[in-house]
Amino acid sequence: MTTSLSPLLADPLADCLALVGAWLVIGIAGLAAPRSVRYAGRALFALGALVALALAAVAAWSLVSGVTQTQVLPIGLPDLPFHLRLDALSSAFLLLLGASVAGVSLFSAGYFRESDGMAPGLLCLQYHVFLASMALVLLADDAYAFMVGWELMALSSYFLVTTQHRIPEIRRAGFLYLLMAHVSALFILLAFGILQGGSWHFTFDAMRTAHLSPAWAAGAFLLATLGFGAKAGLVPLHVWLPEAHPAAPSPVSALLSGVMLKTAVYGMLRVTFDLLGHPVWWWGLVPLAAGLLTALYGVIFAAVQTDMKRLLAYSSIENVGLLFTGLGLGVVFFGVGMPALAALALLATLYHALNHAAMKSLLFLGTGSVLHATGQRNLGRLGGLIHRMPWVAALTLIGALALAGLPPLNGFVSEWLLLQSFLFADEIPRTFVNLLLPLGAAVVALCAALAGYVMVKFYGVIFLGQPRESSLAHAHDCGRLERLGLGWLAALCIALGLAPVPVIAALAPVTRQLVGSTVPQAGASWWLLAPVPHRAVSYSPLVLLLAGAAIIALTALLVRLFYRRGLRRTRPWDCGFGEITPRMQDTAEGFGQPIRSIFQSFFAIERELPTPFDAAPRYRIAISDRIWRGLYQPLWRGVRRLADAAAVLQRGRISAYLLYSFATLVILLAVVLAT
Repeated sequence: MTTSLSPLLADPLADCLALVGAWLVIGIAGLAAPRSVRYAGRALFALGALVALALAAVAAWSLVSGVTQTQVLPIGLPDLPFHLRLDALSSAFLLLLGASVAGVSLFSAGYFRESDGMAPGLLCLQYHVFLASMALVLLADDAYAFMVGWELMALSSYFLVTTQHRIPEIRRAGFLYLLMAHVSALFILLAFGILQGGSWHFTFDAMRTAHLSPAWAAGAFLLATLGFGAKAGLVPLHVWLPEAHPAAPSPVSALLSGVMLKTAVYGMLRVTFDLLGHPVWWWGLVPLAAGLLTALYGVIFAAVQTDMKRLLAYSSIENVGLLFTGLGLGVVFFGVGMPALAALALLATLYHALNHAAMKSLLFLGTGSVLHATGQRNLGRLGGLIHRMPWVAALTLIGALALAGLPPLNGFVSEWLLLQSFLFADEIPRTFVNLLLPLGAAVVALCAALAGYVMVKFYGVIFLGQPRESSLAHAHDCGRLERLGLGWLAALCIALGLAPVPVIAALAPVTRQLVGSTVPQAGASWWLLAPVPHRAVSYSPLVLLLAGAAIIALTALLVRLFYRRGLRRTRPWDCGFGEITPRMQDTAEGFGQPIRSIFQSFFAIERELPTPFDAAPRYRIAISDRIWRGLYQPLWRGVRRLADAAAVLQRGRISAYLLYSFATLVILLAVVLAT
């Protein structure tokens, strides 16, 4: 452990535990006045935001200081205490947790109302237990503590998702979410069982020193991929995500998408590079292929959505795919003995995790403000809100541009780093991989382009044009606390975009811990990002920003000097049409029609077409997931048939149950005698 620590941060692990405990205390304190919006919904959530800021500060200090600490807590079961560890990897994700939660909690302090379906005090308890459980997952250093935190995270988030539990659709979404969460936990538990190596020690230290055969190690990796992939929303395990995220209140959706999905990425990094230690190169092809498919699948479905929260949920699936793509690429590079390039791919993954936490949280909170102001989630009933909600429109625009991957905001940096990683496919000493990886780079570029298309649709339909409903005239802007939360996350998007070099330097201990190397960036200048010096590839967001600002200023000056003289204003020629109405604007369905036509094989489409003889012609189109229809619905029907068949045994008579018990004993006795 590094000894040159500030006296105020001499024990970062203890500080983290104290702050996690403070979240639990805040949550319990909400029960003192559960119906008080001012106390539980305002003061306690604002206090939770301060705790999150403190956690982010402690994690940042631990990360840049290179601190590694361990501690054993005397809680749990006999001979199974909680082992905790704070190292570079956990510090990076605790920083992500604290920085994101600070903005979400601050926004929540001005967002939640008693009419949202639950008492504010009870919501405060569930919310802060959810935060504490995510922190426990990131700090756990044994399988027992990890699984306790994982299950607590699933249960607390389930109650948050079903806040408005009186609505049947939300109850169904919550059940599906809880079911997939337990499927995820089962796969992870099996992976930990293999990693034990036959011993009864559940600590991660014992797993790090276990000697597994190649087959068992590969099995543990595949089980971990299934478990963490189900939690992250990898295709085809993604079906819960577009149902649960829209069902939850918007601040909870921001946490689910911005933070909770990243715990799955953390788990994959922990198992693959820390507990297994030396992954085989071909392992990386599994998350790489699944990630590329997930990214393309998610962005295509996002492009055709008409519900603004479902659009963002599918966008989260796309970004999860990019995260697993970078992780898989890092495994391939590390497995073939190229640790520096593995560090570059993992750096792109870590950077994109930070970026997505900020920009997706910002967008979900923006949709929450729109939902509160209008009562509408359907894009077809929105429009023109930039005039009624200027603060929300301006701050949401930053998140939309960042998610579209436009420089100089943060989304561009991580996607640019990921594409740089793909450009080194020719150096991998595997011919088959050399041929396939360029296709991966093309898929990433296509996803980036489609993400820009999706964000134009999202922002344009909601905020630009004319209102599509007369009720939108009564829309109001968000409150002061909500603006502060949105502003904090928007500032993170800008800072992560304009200062990538310091962020990369801060993340260097993580890649050093995982693959024993860092990005070959010389770090000669704070304003120029050159991760691959010998390829002469660089990017300077500040130069790009200043050049763009100079071009805009020069253009405005020239227009003012040379094109304003003798200017005569008059009504434009409207080609004989009358006044333009909202019905003439492009709709969400119309905007997604080209994508629906090009990628129609991805969708299960139901159309209701009018005929010339209909008295009231009607056109309707419904788009659903082929994977849901082709995989999960038949599986559900099969399980239901088995359950109905097994229900025959439940006759409700004690004599029948005694007969079953007697028959079981006879069969067991026969087996014992036979052996």
